[in-house]
Amino acid sequence: MAKRPLDDAEEVEVTSRAALRDWLAAHHGRERGVWLVTWKKAHADRYVSTGEIVRECLAFGWVDSLTRGKDADRSMLWISPRKPGSNWSRVNKALMAELEAEGLMTEAGRATVARARADGTWTALDDVENLVVPPDLQAAFDGAPGTETVWQDYPRSVKRAALEQLLNAKRPATREKRIVAILEAARAGERPFQWRA
Repeated sequence: MAKRPLDDAEEVEVTSRAALRDWLAAHHGRERGVWLVTWKKAHADRYVSTGEIVRECLAFGWVDSLTRGKDADRSMLWISPRKPGSNWSRVNKALMAELEAEGLMTEAGRATVARARADGTWTALDDVENLVVPPDLQAAFDGAPGTETVWQDYPRSVKRAALEQLLNAKRPATREKRIVAILEAARAGERPFQWRA
């Protein structure tokens, strides 16, 4: 069986939020992430919730991403330093404000916020979060009668995901292809960018 990415990455097991905070305090400056091994909820004396993990990571300028099973009692979550150029969601920005108000923010966490404010990633998702239709997508809707009505009927999460796909297009040609994909999905009465088997 072929190895999956990160199969050989370091694993760090924690059994409390305090232990995670201590580990991050000592290791937040490293460049590579780790698999954080945590116990499942059935083991209440050793369980650390995902919400607690996310908050501690943010406080030190780290993020969570992939999840994997470890065994019947434990799971793994990939945590790593936030990369420059990584856009900030409204949820994470609100959590950062809460951490600051609670006195749990660290200088490392503040530095990631300062970097994000300087490079524009702090506000990059604001229009996406507010479901603002960009001018090029609006022009495409205007030229394809009925598609905007279908767009408006999509759930908020679908519209948000599609707008983020547009935002993340690196090249104009890629962005144009994604606009075409949104229109084609709307014409077919389907959701854009949905995975199909």
